[in-house]
Amino acid sequence: MEPTQVYSVSDFQAVCNQIMETAFSGVVIEGEVASFKVNQGKFVFFDLKDEQSSIGCFMMKFALRFPLEDGMKIRVRAVPKLTNWGKFSLTVQAIMPVGEGSLKKSFELLKKKLGNEGLFAPERKRPLPIPIVKIGVISSTQAAGYADFCKILNERWGGLEVQVAHCQVQGMAAADQIIKALNFFNERSEVQVIAIIRGGGSADDLAVFNDEALVRAVAASKIPVITGIGHEVDESLCDLAADIVASTPSNAAQMLTRDRREVIANCRSEVNRINNLLNTKIDEIIAQNRGEVGRVEQQIVVKITTLEQEVIAQTKILAQLNPENVLARGYALVTGDIDIGNVVKITTFKQDITAKIENISERRR
Repeated sequence: MEPTQVYSVSDFQAVCNQIMETAFSGVVIEGEVASFKVNQGKFVFFDLKDEQSSIGCFMMKFALRFPLEDGMKIRVRAVPKLTNWGKFSLTVQAIMPVGEGSLKKSFELLKKKLGNEGLFAPERKRPLPIPIVKIGVISSTQAAGYADFCKILNERWGGLEVQVAHCQVQGMAAADQIIKALNFFNERSEVQVIAIIRGGGSADDLAVFNDEALVRAVAASKIPVITGIGHEVDESLCDLAADIVASTPSNAAQMLTRDRREVIANCRSEVNRINNLLNTKIDEIIAQNRGEVGRVEQQIVVKITTLEQEVIAQTKILAQLNPENVLARGYALVTGDIDIGNVVKITTFKQDITAKIENISERRR
């Protein structure tokens, strides 16, 4: 049967790649590394094999975020491709070691590399700000570790402003999502501390926190970073790069907050201490100045007595000058123009009298 269409070699290669990219976009394949090498400092080549088959792999060195060696078991996200030379290979987008041995080997290699660069140096570590009122959280909001973190925050203090960046915390896409969240908080500069939290899991689940790009992002954060990843026995390179390390998400919440019950008890104790101190001081002052107080009290009493006597004397004088008292003694008050023929008013203690003046004469003394 004759074919309906004739392709050139280049067109057929392009069509094959288009079909494979559509059918296997971002396919994940697991296998063992063999023939690993880096060319010109930027091109990475290796074979991915199992007991029966082997596939050639290619990737750019900047995308290699976990150290690789022959014999390591890894998982790759890749796109299958037919090269211009007719060779089938995988263009690798991301890798992640799997299995205890490979994870440990990758961890130690990258730990040594970044340690030599000073990323884990103690002098780089920053303390937590005091007081903390704004926290940025990077976690999966569906995870139990996140729920435990929030529960402890509210139980211990509450009233904090918490901004959450929801992202995956395991798998091949998780590292880039966490890096974006770190950049988001650093660009906005609205929180005082960033908490990266993730509950317990297997070594494969926690491998994302040994991603080189993520570890560098943690170390480069302008805002202090606290990690609460896995259980107490788990250690990641993100922990080593962070400013503060908590053993679990719950422990991270404890380190970020004060215990309200402890604060209340301390306040009460301090109030009692100050009260006792003041009472003791007052008693000492009274005892030291008891004689002086008595002398001052006596002077005050004498002064008050003198003032009382002066008030009594002035009151008597004022009483004698009171017109009503004068009238009561038999005197009268005459008002009006004193002239013959004029009418005047005469006021006595009990009466008001109107009289006409008929005669005026000089008084003889």
